[in-house]
Amino acid sequence: MLENLAYCLNATAPIFLLMLLGLVFRRLGFFSQAFADKLNDFVFKVGLPVMLFKDLVESDFFTVWDGPFVLFCFLATLGSILLTAALSLFCRERPLRGEFIQVGYRSSIALLGAAFLENLYGTAGAASLVIIGAVPLYNVAAVTVLSLTSPQQSGLNRAALKKALKGIVTNPIILGIAAGLVWTLLDIPQPQILQKTVSSLSATATPLGLMALGASFDLKKALGRWKPAFAATAVKLVLLAALFLPIAVAMGVRDDKLVAALAMLASPTTVSSFVMARSMGHEGTLTASTVMLTTFFSILTLTLWLYLLRTLGLI
Repeated sequence: MLENLAYCLNATAPIFLLMLLGLVFRRLGFFSQAFADKLNDFVFKVGLPVMLFKDLVESDFFTVWDGPFVLFCFLATLGSILLTAALSLFCRERPLRGEFIQVGYRSSIALLGAAFLENLYGTAGAASLVIIGAVPLYNVAAVTVLSLTSPQQSGLNRAALKKALKGIVTNPIILGIAAGLVWTLLDIPQPQILQKTVSSLSATATPLGLMALGASFDLKKALGRWKPAFAATAVKLVLLAALFLPIAVAMGVRDDKLVAALAMLASPTTVSSFVMARSMGHEGTLTASTVMLTTFFSILTLTLWLYLLRTLGLI
């Protein structure tokens, strides 16, 4: 039992300690919000794409690829969206429903999922499969629900949908995965100079991203819409994983892919959801509150989920 707990803490504790360091650095004046935003931008556009590219290039694509698992990720994400949409009907204010739906299903799979997999298995290759299965749907669904519930427009329009599709095609993380797949499939040699440069850039993604996330934490925002925010937090960290992880287990998903599925279902709401909510005319308070609360409480819930999976011999 203690061995399993130590295994789980070795996966989660370094992640949240880096986030805590980011918060401490913000308090000490080393990080400002503007600097944290720039770090997030760097990690999203450079660090994570390079890390996922590196993992795919260094692995055998035909060994890593798992069509049924990618399909599970897509269907589980679709189910999560439909479930949170049904639960959002309890929100009296219509604009809050769109925010509730987005924060309820949209995970930090690229950052935290990759961090967990790197800590446990030394590679984030399985995160690429989740991203392929879930992230395009994340973006299209977010634009759709936020447009339909926006106080500034009557519903989904062509411009918003075009923006969502363009966002998918130009998403740096998707581009990094695509480049890694092409490089691997064509068996392009990687000179040592390039390999070392890619490895160095890749190593920046997790620590910088986690510290930037911690530096962005704001307790006042976390209490802005506390009732729907706590409800969305329970959905995000507990309910979705409780519903869909048993299906993954029944399909035979194990080890790194099961951890990747857990990150997809039960990791904190991604910070980018706040940017999207604001850009679509929403207040954003519920989104900011849920991002903060899911980040804080996931320290406990993710450790417990990992402990359960480890105790059951699934990872």
